[in-house]
Amino acid sequence: MNKNTLIGSILIAVIVIWWMAVNNANAEAQAAARAAQAKAKTEKQVAADSAKSLVIPSKTPEIKAAPVLGGTDERRGSTGSPTLTKDGSDSVVASEAKQSTAPKAEIAERSVTVETDKFIMTLTNKGAKVKSVIVKALPDSTGKFPELIQDTTLGAFDLKLDNADLSEAMFELGNTPAKIVVNDSAKVQFAFQDANGNQVIRSYGFTKEGPAVRQENKFIGFQPNAYELAWKGGLKETEDIPKSKGFMGIGGGGTYYFSEVVFNDRYSVEREMPREQASFNATEGKVIWAGLRRKYVAMTVQFDEAVPAVLKTKPMKVENSEVDPGTYKLTIADDFRGAQSLSYDLMILPLKWDELSALNKDYEKIIVSGWSWCGADVWFVWICKMLLKLLNLFYSIIPNYGIAIILVTLIVRGITTPFTVKQIKSTRGMAALKPQLDEINVKYRTDPQKKQAAMMELYSKNNINPLASCTGGCLPMLIQMPIFMGLFFVLGRAIELRGAPAFLWISDLSRSDVVWSGISIPIIMPSGLAILPWLMVATTYFQTKVTMNSNAGMDPAQQKMMVWMMPAMMLLFSAVMPSGLVLYWIIGNIWSIAQYKYIYSKFPPVNGNKPAASTKLKGKNVKDAEIVK
Repeated sequence: MNKNTLIGSILIAVIVIWWMAVNNANAEAQAAARAAQAKAKTEKQVAADSAKSLVIPSKTPEIKAAPVLGGTDERRGSTGSPTLTKDGSDSVVASEAKQSTAPKAEIAERSVTVETDKFIMTLTNKGAKVKSVIVKALPDSTGKFPELIQDTTLGAFDLKLDNADLSEAMFELGNTPAKIVVNDSAKVQFAFQDANGNQVIRSYGFTKEGPAVRQENKFIGFQPNAYELAWKGGLKETEDIPKSKGFMGIGGGGTYYFSEVVFNDRYSVEREMPREQASFNATEGKVIWAGLRRKYVAMTVQFDEAVPAVLKTKPMKVENSEVDPGTYKLTIADDFRGAQSLSYDLMILPLKWDELSALNKDYEKIIVSGWSWCGADVWFVWICKMLLKLLNLFYSIIPNYGIAIILVTLIVRGITTPFTVKQIKSTRGMAALKPQLDEINVKYRTDPQKKQAAMMELYSKNNINPLASCTGGCLPMLIQMPIFMGLFFVLGRAIELRGAPAFLWISDLSRSDVVWSGISIPIIMPSGLAILPWLMVATTYFQTKVTMNSNAGMDPAQQKMMVWMMPAMMLLFSAVMPSGLVLYWIIGNIWSIAQYKYIYSKFPPVNGNKPAASTKLKGKNVKDAEIVK
């Protein structure tokens, strides 16, 4: 193995590790900068609006019944505090002077559960908010569907109008049944009315098969200046996270399990992991959708058009879990700008590429994205998409994702092999000239100009472009790297591999292939003894050995160190990787061993960089020639 190949191989591992580490650091720095920019504006805006903002009265006013517009899916009802009135400027204020002294009408807390083909959502009349979301796409090993709201007592999508927080207000549900199974479409409507007849009507519209819940908020008798949607309960991880975060935080919750604030600002899909309270989109720009994601699922608020909403986030630690990265409380705030209603879609999205792509909102970039400054948010996402399509194509032919991974790996390696061959041939040509280059260096060591002229004459005589030879070694690796990284990310994040068995003892390609939980190795194998990591170590050892032995330009001590260092590193990383990823690396190692054995048999190295006396170069171009003894 030549130096360029070694450098490229190490570079792949370093970039993957660096990518994971830098994302957290960048997110923290960006969050701090955006929070500082937003602080002055936020304080100024609060001061300007406070005089016209709603104030929750200290006493509960009388609740009057309010008629609600009819319809086959709408309900009638009345609600409780706070009292809302409208002044001459259409701003909303509290008016305790007009409050009735009649006793408060008690409204009991009620819930309604709506089941569609995609999810089961529970709504509560306390704040007319979402209490629970159970997604049907992600059953566990017992067939039980997971809850998506981390804290169901806090729930999601409380409504605040100016300074009036309706999260504790009791809305009327009317005659709505406690359980609704959607056969075509359905609507659940909540109504709030104060003593002065002002109404807030919140409705949720469902379809049988769609991922969206249409949430509409209507304001009758008043017009608020601004709103806030408060998602206080966070988003819960649907998967069991391994007991350890792995070596240097890689693996476990650090790499393959996600907890992010995500939003589409029209230019790119942003994935943020703030370590402290932060604001996004506070000074400029508009968002199309915003929400939270975990490994295999996301929930978002999707607006009908881009709006200049401000996103405020606060980390929310998961109790009794040291490995869960935690979730976030999310607030979406904006001005109404004269509107008397507020509508949007609540999207419940298992992260399956084809289904996300069909929505045409760039949701697939929640799964994998790239740096926009180099266009990677387009071309790298496209590479990942094609690799996943190829994986699913093989699965449609042979319904086994383990075999599909093997076939995809072989095809990717086969496509990149010509680059590897070119790289080796190039370095062999340069190696064949090294003895003559050494003689020139010695002969003209005191005259740089003559040395340069002699070297260029040697290159010209042997039809070698030294610049092309240098780039010929690195360029193939640079071309291969995005493909290898794309396959690495796809296999670590594809929902298709969740719970997918392969063969023999590999029962779930999305998790480590633990065969005996009775034995565990702290940090390395905390969940139990696995087999694939040891196969990874063995194949990495032989792959490194065969390439090192063929690299005559490397110091023997360095070769020996690399032969043992690379397997040790891969053991630390692969033990916490999903088994689908480890299988991919093992097959890649086996391919590399066979590939280098064959290539070096056709293009043998120059022993010690000193050709034998009878050695001659055959062909016009040394870098394309074979060494003939």
